[in-house]
Amino acid sequence: MTERASGEGTREVISASWRRCLAAGIDPDTSYAPLVYEQEDIGDARSAHPLAALLPLLRTTLLPALDEAANIMVITDAAGHVLWREGHRRVMRQADGIGLSDGFGWSEGAVGTNGIGTALADGRAVRVYAAEHLARILHQWSCTGAPVRDPDSGRVIGCLDVSGMTPRLHPATDALVRTAARLAESDLALRMRERDERLRSRHHRHVDGASALVTLTGRVIAGPWAGPAVRVPECGDRIVLPDGRLGILEPLGDAYRLIPVPAGDDAVPRLTLTMLGSDHPYAFLDGARIDLSLRHAEIVTLLALHPRGLTAERLSYLLYGDEGNPVTIRAEIHRLRAQLNTAIAAKPYRLTCAVLADFLEVRQALAAGGLSSVARLYQGPLLPRSEAPAIRSAREELEARVRAQLLARGSTDDLWAYAQTPSGAEDAEVLQRIVSTVPVGDQRHAAARTRLARVDD
Repeated sequence: MTERASGEGTREVISASWRRCLAAGIDPDTSYAPLVYEQEDIGDARSAHPLAALLPLLRTTLLPALDEAANIMVITDAAGHVLWREGHRRVMRQADGIGLSDGFGWSEGAVGTNGIGTALADGRAVRVYAAEHLARILHQWSCTGAPVRDPDSGRVIGCLDVSGMTPRLHPATDALVRTAARLAESDLALRMRERDERLRSRHHRHVDGASALVTLTGRVIAGPWAGPAVRVPECGDRIVLPDGRLGILEPLGDAYRLIPVPAGDDAVPRLTLTMLGSDHPYAFLDGARIDLSLRHAEIVTLLALHPRGLTAERLSYLLYGDEGNPVTIRAEIHRLRAQLNTAIAAKPYRLTCAVLADFLEVRQALAAGGLSSVARLYQGPLLPRSEAPAIRSAREELEARVRAQLLARGSTDDLWAYAQTPSGAEDAEVLQRIVSTVPVGDQRHAAARTRLARVDD
């Protein structure tokens, strides 16, 4: 520790930051922040970040005061990567000289002690004044940063920072930045509650007196349980409920259904299928994840589409056409039953469990006219690598129905959700509709316009 960092009057938050940075080998002669996003890549990072929707609020809160004080506003992601920078033009030109600009990294590990990186590392608002910066080139700068937490997950998702030349950073800036960060979190909380209400409306049929609805982050938003969030397992394992019983989390696409498992349970097994948009299909059988080969995924999908069952001959035809061989199908079913146990019966082959499948959910949503549900649930084509005749036909039909319904009656949000799928990402008509309906200042407008240019080329 140098004399400057440990001298009398140095705040502990700064001293602790210096110790971390020096132990990590950060050079005080660092002269420039590293570039982490090229300009052609930063647009996707911005559009995907939850703070993108809050830019109007943050601009209204901060920019009028910043321009008068000759300061700038900087917004980063959780890693300290700058996504947006606005404010006084002359100060922004000076900030360019140290890399305090869009696409550059300002974590402690990149440039040492600073208002962004130290706030993220410490988990609270921090002012770093002049020579409190580790890097000497930053001694003429001062900044105040405040982390922004996602009320859904509780994790820090970014940092809001105000920076300026040292004499120009007013003491009231600290309170202003903290207030803006809290406003952002309040707005995120409101949006979270609105999402919760949409989830409850969308999945109400999956919730009864015993089961509950759980967000992807583990919050219970409907059903008989309340209190702390449940642990969401990575591989679909059973979890322990607050009352000590076991429970199963069944994926619903944008949420989970939480089902208690009674002691000595001998209920019908539950099979959940994820087949849309992925090259690696998988299933959950009573909460345990099972990775499926493409052929096994095709078989299970066809059995789900034909709940009354299929003979070996019919299943062979659906998979291979006229060249199919029932003997091959019987061998595949034998191997598949080793994974799914008693979930598949014979004569005819059929699923003997309760089935929840993403492609069936989309079909049900289409039939019910719930376009928001369709846009949310449809993650891409059904088994995109499959060349089986029946799968290819089902895939093309589902894709055509989703696209037609969204173009005919979908909202801008619905179309944007579809544009995130492999098919929608390069659909010129969908992208043109987004460009024509979304305001120019909206990040989705710029992203859709860029994609549209690539498609046209």
